[in-house]
Amino acid sequence: MHAPVHPKVGSRQVFAIAGPAMVANLTTPLIGVVSTTAIGRLDDAALLGGVAMASVIFDCLFWLFGFLRMSTLAFTAQALGAGETGELTAILMRGFIVAGVIGAALIALQLPLTAALFDLMGGSEGVTRAAKTYVMVRIWSSPFAFANYVILGWLVGQARANPALLLQILVNLINMMATILLVLVYDFGIAGAAIAALLSETTGFVLGMIVCRRYARSGFAVPRATLFDRAKLMRLLAVNSDIMIRTAALIVVFLFFTAKGARAGDVTLAANSVLNNFLLVSAFFLDGLANAAQQLCGRSFGARDSKGFADSTRLVLLWGLGFAIVVAVLFALFGQNLINFMTASEDVRHSARDFLVFIVLAPVPGVFAFGFDGIYVGATWAREMRNLMLASLAIFLAAWWALQSFGNAGLWWALIAFYVARGGLQGARYPALFRATFSKS
Repeated sequence: MHAPVHPKVGSRQVFAIAGPAMVANLTTPLIGVVSTTAIGRLDDAALLGGVAMASVIFDCLFWLFGFLRMSTLAFTAQALGAGETGELTAILMRGFIVAGVIGAALIALQLPLTAALFDLMGGSEGVTRAAKTYVMVRIWSSPFAFANYVILGWLVGQARANPALLLQILVNLINMMATILLVLVYDFGIAGAAIAALLSETTGFVLGMIVCRRYARSGFAVPRATLFDRAKLMRLLAVNSDIMIRTAALIVVFLFFTAKGARAGDVTLAANSVLNNFLLVSAFFLDGLANAAQQLCGRSFGARDSKGFADSTRLVLLWGLGFAIVVAVLFALFGQNLINFMTASEDVRHSARDFLVFIVLAPVPGVFAFGFDGIYVGATWAREMRNLMLASLAIFLAAWWALQSFGNAGLWWALIAFYVARGGLQGARYPALFRATFSKS
């Protein structure tokens, strides 16, 4: 055990973590683009619908278990800040245990789980058959995908963002190359896209273990008593369950938004899909800054450094606000041109232009939604984060109910209200949590 570390917090430290995270985030959607393009080249609508349906399932499942990355990052940063370097390997190993258990459970429950999900989604017989083929193969990647979340969180938690970036890019590149080879060259069809995902996650895990071994001071050996420390295991489970519930509430919002858009008709659904890509781009930058908040706030929290924590909060929110304003201006200036580039349908273009204003409005409240998410994760204020997200979900649903007579515009206003509620509620609660945390120091 060493003395707590009080690192200087400045813009350089923020971007040393946020920059690589932003770049890594930008590579992630390319997987979906390549998979969709490769399957699309087979000229079979059922296969294309199947990969789209299966991708939604895995996006939601893997997103739901994203707490593995967030909690590992937070606990690692806190241990580093507290000078508990001997605890770092134990955090990694505990994360692997949880990842393995969840992955094994998904594999064991794949038949009833997929049957329930496919019934809920209601695809045609051909689409469902293709999606099942994809799911039954890719589900075996779950333990490796979740272990990779742990590796990513562990590296970023130690401010080793560059190795984490390289690993993520390698996984994505392997996925894309394997998809092209297996689908278009060796004619494995939709199973080839799933095999490519399995291969990339497995390779990423092997490479990640090699990288982690380099940074683990005494290898991967952890005394049993340390690994299964009851207090730390209970805290890990509590934080993970709270973040999982919080993420489930977030997923409900976006599934609800998609479902209501679909019921409004094909043109509205397509227009919302185009505009959601704009939201995705702004989210990449804001999520990179949230990663910085998780590491810097977590390290300051572990060191009981109130000034460092406050400085980290201020810098992340200020830089996020700057990015958001730039992105909003770019969307206002070039949004119509981007819409025209993304779709050739005049009806979809016209509909998307009608709702472009919401894309211009979204980034600024998004700063506080994403920024405070990162701050709360870093401090492991998970219970408060869960409760405030559930309150935000309630506000979203109430706003939609009140505004549903406005059609799709009411749906977009409800989403903006959700962003405002997320950031506003967490921002309002922040001072009390800060005082309660650091008055104990």
